[in-house]
Order: sequence, then C-alpha cells, then structure tokens
Amino acid sequence: MDAFYASVESLKEPSLRGKPVIVGGQGGRGVVTSASYEAREFGVHSAMPMVRARRLCPHAAFVSNDFDSYLFYSKKIREIFNSFTPLVEPLSLDEAFLDVSGSRKLFGPPESIAAQVKQRIADLGLACTVGVAPNKFLAKLASARGKPDGLLVVPETQILEFLHPLPIGALWGVGPQTAKALQRLGLKTVRDVAAVPRRTLERAVGESLGSHLHHLAHGKDDRVVVTREAAKSIGSEETFAHDLDSTEQILREVLRLADRTAERLRSSGFCGRTITLKIRYANFTTITRSKTLSGAIDTSPEIYDVARSLYLRLEKGVQRIRLVGVSIGGLEPGPPKRQLGLMEESPQLVRWSEASKAVDSIRGRFGRGSVGPARLLDEGS
Repeated sequence: MDAFYASVESLKEPSLRGKPVIVGGQGGRGVVTSASYEAREFGVHSAMPMVRARRLCPHAAFVSNDFDSYLFYSKKIREIFNSFTPLVEPLSLDEAFLDVSGSRKLFGPPESIAAQVKQRIADLGLACTVGVAPNKFLAKLASARGKPDGLLVVPETQILEFLHPLPIGALWGVGPQTAKALQRLGLKTVRDVAAVPRRTLERAVGESLGSHLHHLAHGKDDRVVVTREAAKSIGSEETFAHDLDSTEQILREVLRLADRTAERLRSSGFCGRTITLKIRYANFTTITRSKTLSGAIDTSPEIYDVARSLYLRLEKGVQRIRLVGVSIGGLEPGPPKRQLGLMEESPQLVRWSEASKAVDSIRGRFGRGSVGPARLLDEGS
C-alpha cells in the first residue's frame, strides 16, 4: 500500500487529500508511522521523531494513529487478495506476497491479476503499488521501484537487466556493516556482487550470508509464499508521552488496555486463557508476566482483574514506566464455553458477558468513545 495510514486518514477526512499528512504519536516521544507523499517531499519519513517532522513540515496535518481504521481497511484489502488466491503471505497491515501461479486460468496472466488487484483497491479509495516477478525477492524490489501507485513487471527473461544496475543495498541482508565489507572489495552494484566468486563473498561476510547474497545477486530466491498461522495472541500496548510512577495512573492504563484488548478479542471471534502484562521502564528494561487460567475469558473486567494482580505482584521500586501492554493468548473460538455450575455460582460472569455484547453493539454503531469503563470517565473518555 502507498502511505497506507496517511491514505486512510485522507479517506476518512477528504479535506486532507493532496496535502501533507503526517500520522503518528503526537507526544514529545512520538514517532512518524506514515507520511503522505506530499509530506515526504519535505524529508519526512516513517520512524522519524515527530518533533523533527514538525520542524521539517510545520504546515502539515498531524494526525494520531487510528489502528482500528487501519485494521478495518487491511481486512478489506485481504479479502481482495483472497478473492484471487488463497496463497497470501501478509508482511504487515499494508503489505503481502501473493502466489498467483494457480490463478491464471481464472483471472489471466500475472500482470492482468495485478491490474485487477489495483483496481479493486482503488475502488476502496486507496492506492497501492504491485511488483510482479518470478520470486519474492524480485517482486518486493519491483514494488519498491514502482512507487507510488505503480505496477512494475519483471519478466523472467529480463531479471538480470532489472537487477544488476541496482546498488548493493537492494540485496536483502545488506545493512551498513555488510555494505562496508562489500565496498572494501570494490563492490558497488548488484552486478559487481554477481561477478564475485561465492567463496570470496563467504570469506568477506560469512558463509551463510555470502551464499545468500550470491544467489540473490543472480536473481535466485526459492522461498515459497507461506500463508500465516492464525494469531497466537491479541493485545494492546501504549507508550506514554511522560513516564508514569503512580500506581493509580498505571492501573488506569492497564484497565484501558484490557478493555481495548477484550474488544479486539471478541471482534476477532476469539476468547483466551493466558493473560500477559508487559512493562517497559524508563531505562528501556522490559519485563513480562503471565498467568494461564483454567477456562477461557473474553471480557474487560476478567482480563483487567488478572492483569491488575500481575502488576501488583511486581516489586515496586523508584523506576518510572514508559510503556504498558496487555495481551491474551491461548486463543480458541469464542465466546467462552462456561460451565453451567460455574455460571450458577457466579452470575456476575453472565452479566459481564451480556454487558460486553451490549458494549460491542453500541461501539459498533456510535464509535469506541461512546461507552467505556466508568473508572475512565473522569478523564473524559
């Protein structure tokens, strides 16, 4: 996808179209997660500190992340992919490999399938760039070289013509240190790497990486498209604009994240047994604590009760906290299968289950901010 998060924001708010749009955390520690191509002309790029982005492009529209919207459109896009082939390997919310070798009889040659995918995504109001090639490495390169809103085909007969003029950094696995090692050999382009004996590369950068680069430089990549396993956990985490040291503040955030995780869990059709609390301190030390229950759960209060107890059992010191995360694993199809005896002993479980259904219905109609835990109301949530 092209500038996916920024494009979704422009789709939500049409007045942003054609303008510099920068998406990310808006606090002092925020980073850019997406920038429209209009903003990129000023040097803004993803992973850049938001403070620097504001200096480079002060007239841009700065928008907070809305991951629910990005996930919504990502699912729509995945449905388009799956309508052409079941062999889809997602790399992130906005990128995937598709193996269409078995789809040609139904949908035509690969370049025709690519054009159809682009059109279906354009019908959503979004743009993407598609790279078509005999293997994953070349398709990835083609998609990068074809941006924005492009379709670049690398035929099997033109692999080396496309690949060899590129700089050595185009090869997967060539970071700054590897690049220096290759440059010491006088290698600047992929063609130079291809001309060097494999053993020379292996001596320069190691046997495994040298062999890997040798194959890539000749356009060879035998990895297949692998469909991903179902999610093993679902969660939410938050990096705070200012470090927290108050137990009350931290538990408030644990509650907020437990509520968000429970909503995502139910919307995905799962329940789970293992709750994990993640804490990152101001010195970047990160710890996790988990508890596995005898039965699956899917409501905010249940998840919060476990996460709260995990936090309260931590050794308390003077360290401040910069990030909190709450996730749930041990997933199984939901809703939870409650034992009749347990439900009779704990009618509260039934009430929370029914209340959660009502919350989901209200949020689905009026948005997430329409209803939430009462303990967060004094923040205007």
